[in-house]
Amino acid sequence: MKKLIIIKYGEMTTKKDNIGLFLKALKDNVSHALKDHNVTIKQDSGRMFIFCESNDFENVLEKLKKVFGIHEMTIGYELENNDLEYIKSSLTELIGQKEFTTFKIETKRSNKKYPLESPEISKILGGIVLKNKPNVTVDVHNPQVIIHVEIRIEKAYIYFETIKGIGGYPVGTLGKGLLMLSGGIDSPVAGYLAMKRGVKIEAIYFESPPHTSLEAKNKVKNLATILEQYNHEIKLHIIKFTDIQEAIYKQIPHEYLITIMRRMMYRISAIIASQNSCKIIVNGESIGQVASQTLTSMNAINRVVNLPVIRPLACFDKLEIIELAKKIGTFETSILPYEDCCTIFVPDHPVINPEIAKCEEYETLIPYEQLIHEAIKNHEVIRIGKDNQAMYQDYL
Repeated sequence: MKKLIIIKYGEMTTKKDNIGLFLKALKDNVSHALKDHNVTIKQDSGRMFIFCESNDFENVLEKLKKVFGIHEMTIGYELENNDLEYIKSSLTELIGQKEFTTFKIETKRSNKKYPLESPEISKILGGIVLKNKPNVTVDVHNPQVIIHVEIRIEKAYIYFETIKGIGGYPVGTLGKGLLMLSGGIDSPVAGYLAMKRGVKIEAIYFESPPHTSLEAKNKVKNLATILEQYNHEIKLHIIKFTDIQEAIYKQIPHEYLITIMRRMMYRISAIIASQNSCKIIVNGESIGQVASQTLTSMNAINRVVNLPVIRPLACFDKLEIIELAKKIGTFETSILPYEDCCTIFVPDHPVINPEIAKCEEYETLIPYEQLIHEAIKNHEVIRIGKDNQAMYQDYL
């Protein structure tokens, strides 16, 4: 017997004709996640099998818990063949190492030419357990231990406890999206959920020095670093927004400050997204949470871009978002008290039902096309996860 980790795919199995693309992406992502470990990875249409050093199983499992596309995983045992007598002797050896009082056998027979059907195999193997463990009983409803047996074409596998993966699709199978990453709680969670649907993320952050601090920028870099564990490198675009924000503050009626500011951010995001082959913009907006997230506000802001804007948190309440942020490890960083662009120059009474005609009228008061051109031309790019290398790119 060989000890190994068995990975189950879950939702990916619905892809049928496209399953090969998804399986290849999953294997590539698993290989990247385990690049610092001595592993051998094998794969077929139903399972992935990972062999690693005996003292490294727990470390490898921790890495796999952050790979999208994995439904379940377990530490199991690969048998050299699928002969029933060999399965019986192997099971006898394995249960001798475990303590339990109730059990059930679940047999899966993907080898349909096998001479016995799954219920028959389970019945025979259950008898073996009862013979070797006289004080245990069968409990098909609430067993202490479930003994899983899989009969495949040439081999068989036995395993016990399963560990839930994070599911979804492998990152990169559905293309790229640009995440509008602020320093708040919501946007990192939105990025996580987009990645769960197979979207590889780049990120854009708007800074406004001296109104926003270096600590605020570093906070966003730290959030990107946390997300990078699921994404395998994030290109973080940092836009200096000071000149645009000050022009808006000086020239635009204050109740429209947030609406016009968001329209400018969307315009810039759409340009950066297009130049980096991103098919969508992703943000952390939740319907009704703040003035710029009413349906009327979203409509007025969306009008300036043609790319789809995906809002994974649109129908989440704040408590649900906080719970997810804690789960993925971004919450403690997000609540650090450093202001970002969206929290400075906030008017006392922002408009909640902005009129598109007024937005367009007020925008003529500032040379926003020139300001956007300069902001993009001089923006900074940091590759998170690739030695955190900073570089400057002239796109226009």
